[in-house]
Amino acid sequence: MGKDKPGFLTPKAIANRIKAKGLQKLRWYCQMCQKQCRDENGFKCHMMSESHQRQLLLFAENPDEYVDTFSKDFEEGYTELLHRRFGTKRVHANIVYQEYIADRHHIHMNSTMWETLTDFVKWLGREGKCEVDYTEKGWFVKYIERDPETIKKQEAIRAKEKMDLDDQERTAEFIKKQIERAAEMEKHLGPVEHTELKRQNDGEKVTFSMSASKKEQIAKKAVTVDNPLTISSQPSTSKISTAAPSTVSDKKTSEKTGEKRKAKSALEEIIEVEEKKKEKEKRKDWWLHKGIVVKVTLKRLGEKYFNKKAYVHEVQDLYTGIIKMLNGGDTLKVDQTHVETVIPAIGKTVLVVNGAYRGEEAVLEAIDEKNYSCTIKLSKGLLKGRVVTGVQYEDVSKLHVP
Repeated sequence: MGKDKPGFLTPKAIANRIKAKGLQKLRWYCQMCQKQCRDENGFKCHMMSESHQRQLLLFAENPDEYVDTFSKDFEEGYTELLHRRFGTKRVHANIVYQEYIADRHHIHMNSTMWETLTDFVKWLGREGKCEVDYTEKGWFVKYIERDPETIKKQEAIRAKEKMDLDDQERTAEFIKKQIERAAEMEKHLGPVEHTELKRQNDGEKVTFSMSASKKEQIAKKAVTVDNPLTISSQPSTSKISTAAPSTVSDKKTSEKTGEKRKAKSALEEIIEVEEKKKEKEKRKDWWLHKGIVVKVTLKRLGEKYFNKKAYVHEVQDLYTGIIKMLNGGDTLKVDQTHVETVIPAIGKTVLVVNGAYRGEEAVLEAIDEKNYSCTIKLSKGLLKGRVVTGVQYEDVSKLHVP
């Protein structure tokens, strides 16, 4: 009787399994049979076997189909490893190849239509699947992303970065305008000198004297000059003497105008106080109103909408609204940071969108381009006819007329 085959746990079986592990010489690998031989003798025996001969007959019937299949599998495995392992980074082609062939059951290059790795890398560049370049160190490849979901995520990230950059540019431009405006005001007002408040004589007492009111003074003068025209009683001189009525009347009118000026200034002070109080109460972070005309300032919406005018059709919440383009009628949902107010021609109707007169309709009277402000005249309500100056551009916007 013959000897039994060595068991699974015998030293020889274990040694054979250890030798079979890992990558071995490619010239002793049969791609059709997917069999790796350890030496030249084993590969020769395999080629003389019946199973290998049958595979060769199948290959001889349609060799192009098998070569194309092996080439496609090799290209997919290589690019998939490049994408998963290195992403869109630039990497040496041989580094990727060494990681690819580390798998024992990979598709060997000698069974594909490419003879060398250089030919394969050049083919990737011609097909547009990778960006390839040659340096002194060899060929480098860079995977070109073509997955729709990944491209969409990358575009969203770029759009967000661009939007943040646009907001920063607008904020920087606004701060620059404020600085220029403050510099112009300093030129008109001149430098301000601050001095300490000191008393000249420490021992001097401060006294107050209450004088008679102006009405009493006017009444006394009116009594003394009751009859300005009097006839002299002397016979030698029969002339009519006058008591200078014009001077008295001038004094009266000047005193009356002085009182009116003081009363007017007091009224103006009261109005200013009320306006400041309204400004604090009605000044908000949001300014969108239904029916106003706005201009789109978001570049990522495209040239079709950028710098084009629209009107606010609906305000959904405090900061966002639905706008309709004046040209075309397209409907967009935008944030208030994506649009800005529109200043019309003089004489047109505007709506105050922020500040003390928030929500009031007015007529544009004048525009101050240097200070980025305008003068308006309220056209409705209790304050109809009131002229307000120094209203900033961002606080008023043109009303849409259907």
